[in-house]
Amino acid sequence: MASFRFGTTTSPCRTSSTTIPQQPEENDIKDTWDPERLVQCPYDKNHQIRVARFPYHIIKCRKNHPKLAKELKTCPFNARHLLPKHELAAHMETCENRVSVFTESDMNDECSWKVPVSTWVNPNMTEDWDTEVDDAAAPFVWGVNAKLSQRPDVKPTTTDDGLKLRSPRTAPWDN
Repeated sequence: MASFRFGTTTSPCRTSSTTIPQQPEENDIKDTWDPERLVQCPYDKNHQIRVARFPYHIIKCRKNHPKLAKELKTCPFNARHLLPKHELAAHMETCENRVSVFTESDMNDECSWKVPVSTWVNPNMTEDWDTEVDDAAAPFVWGVNAKLSQRPDVKPTTTDDGLKLRSPRTAPWDN
C-alpha cells in the first residue's frame, strides 16, 4: 500500500511542480467569511477553490481520488476540514469551529436554572373512558371503509315538476 505525505510533491495527484501562491490571510473576521476566498483542495494540492464552491469540489475530488479518500477523515465540527486519521484527534481539540455546550458560568452555577414543575390540574375529573366506549361500533378493519360499504335505502325524491328522481345505486367508476 502506498503512503501519502500531505503537502509534498510526492502526491500521486501532482502534475506540475509550480504552485499557486497563496494570498496572505488576515485575521480579519470579514475575510474568513468571504465566499470568494481561495482554499486548497485536500485531495489535489494544485486545486485552488473558492470557499463557496468548496463542498461541491470535495465530493467530486473524493470520487477521483479513492485511495486518498480512505486515509482522510472529516472533522465532526466542520465538514470542510479533512485530515489524516492520525491527526484528527489533535485537530478536534483545537478546531476553530468547536463549540462548547457548557460555559464556565454553567459549571460554577450548576443549579442556576430550573425547569418549572407543572401545576396543571384536570378540571373534569369525572371522565371515564370505559363507560364512554361504544360497544355497538363496528370493528376497525385496515383498508375497509365502513361508511362506503353501507347503502342506505334509496327513496325517490319528488321535484317541483312532479318528476320522481333517485340517485344511482352504483357509481360510474365501480364495476
